[in-house]
Amino acid sequence: MGLDIQQKIKTLPLTSGVYLMKDGSGHVIYIGKAVSLRKRVQSYFRPTRGVPSKTDVLVNEIRAVDHIETFSEAEALLLEASLIKKYQPKYNVELKDDKSYPYIEITGEPFPRISLVRRIAFERGQERAAKGAVYYGPYVSAGLVREALTIIRRIFHFRTCDPFPKEACLDYHIGLCDAPCIGNITKKDYARNIRKARLVLEGEKDILYKNLKKEMEDMSRDHEFEQAAKVRDQIRAIGALYSGTRDINYFKEAEQLQRALNLPRLPERVETFDISNIMGNQAVGSMVSFFNGKPDKSNYRRFRIREVEGIDDFQMLAEVIRRRYSRLKREGLIFPDLIIVDGGKGQLSAAVEALALLEVQIPIIAIAKREEEVFLPRKRDSVRLAQDSLALQLVQRMRDEAHRFAIVYHRQLRAKGMLGKGEHR
Repeated sequence: MGLDIQQKIKTLPLTSGVYLMKDGSGHVIYIGKAVSLRKRVQSYFRPTRGVPSKTDVLVNEIRAVDHIETFSEAEALLLEASLIKKYQPKYNVELKDDKSYPYIEITGEPFPRISLVRRIAFERGQERAAKGAVYYGPYVSAGLVREALTIIRRIFHFRTCDPFPKEACLDYHIGLCDAPCIGNITKKDYARNIRKARLVLEGEKDILYKNLKKEMEDMSRDHEFEQAAKVRDQIRAIGALYSGTRDINYFKEAEQLQRALNLPRLPERVETFDISNIMGNQAVGSMVSFFNGKPDKSNYRRFRIREVEGIDDFQMLAEVIRRRYSRLKREGLIFPDLIIVDGGKGQLSAAVEALALLEVQIPIIAIAKREEEVFLPRKRDSVRLAQDSLALQLVQRMRDEAHRFAIVYHRQLRAKGMLGKGEHR
C-alpha cells in the first residue's frame, strides 16, 4: 500500500458512507458501503495469512480511494447499489459471484410490483427485463434493503402481490398500497409513485426533493390542499430516511408540537434539561439531545452544580443553561430548534433569563410533572395538550429521558463519594 493511500485512509471520516476504490488508470474497480468509512477501508489493508484471496487480488490493484458520506446506513446501501450500476466495477461481480445476493425488481406491468429477488431469480429475470422489468442491486445486506424498502413503501405506496388480486388486501387497509386492484388509484398516479421510488433507489434525492416541492406548490396553487399535505408528508418522510431515523411518525409528532406551541420551525434537534436534587443533597444537572425523535447519546451532557449554594432548583437550572449555551456560542456550534426544561413557571423563567443574558434566542418550554402542563415564555396560562396527543407524548418521552439520565448520574457520583468536587462538563 502506497504512502498516499495510507494518508488518505487516516483522513476518512468515521461516519457511514460509500467508498470507491480505483486502479492506476483511475477506473473504479470496487464500491462498498460502510457504517464507519475509515474502519471499513482500513480492514482491507490488514496483513493476511495463507493462500491469497480475491480480496488480496483487489487490494494489490488499488491506487486511490474516494468516498461519499451519508447520513445513514440505509442511504449508504441505496447509494452503493446505484453507483455499482453506474460504474460496473469488475470486483463487485467477481467477489460476489459465489453468493446469492438480493436485487430489487420493479416489474413492467401496468401497475408494477416492487419486490426483493435473489440472484438466480435475477438471472432468470432477463426475460422479464425484456418486458420492461428494472433491477437494482446487488445488495450486500438483505435485511437492510428490506428495511429500506419498507420505509419507501410507507412513503410511496406500491403493490407486492402476485398475481393481481380481485379485491383489496390487508396492505391497502394498513396504508402500504393504494389498491389499484379495485381501481382506487389511476395508472398515472401509480406510475408517479413508482418514479419517486426509483429516484430513491437511484440515489437521486436532490431531483426527488425538487420534484416533490414543485408538485406540492402546484397542488397548493390549485387549492388541492389535501393532496399538497400528502406530498409535504412525503418530503418529511424522505428526510427521515436520509437522516437515519427509522420512525417516520416522528414528523407527525413534531408537526403537531410545532402547531400547538407556535414554534417557528419543525423541531428536529431538541435538548432537554433536568436537575436531580435527591433528599436535599447536592444537585447535578443533565441534558439529553434528541435528533428527529431519536436519542443522540453522543450529545448527552452531565453537569455538577458548582455556583449555587443550598437548594435552589431555579438557579441550578440557570447555571446549567448558561454553561451549555455559552459554550455553543463561543465555539460557533449549532443551537437546537427547541429547549425543554423539567419544571414549571419558575424553572422556565430562570432558563429564559439565562438565555437573555447570553443574547441567545432559542424556543424554550417547560413541562410540569404533576398536571403535565406546558408553559411558554410570556404566557401567563399554561398550555394543556390532550393526554393522548402525539405532541405531549413526544415532550414526555424527552423529559423522562432527561430525568432518568440525571438520576443515574447522581447515584453514580454518590456511590463514588464525588459529589461537591467540581465540574464534570
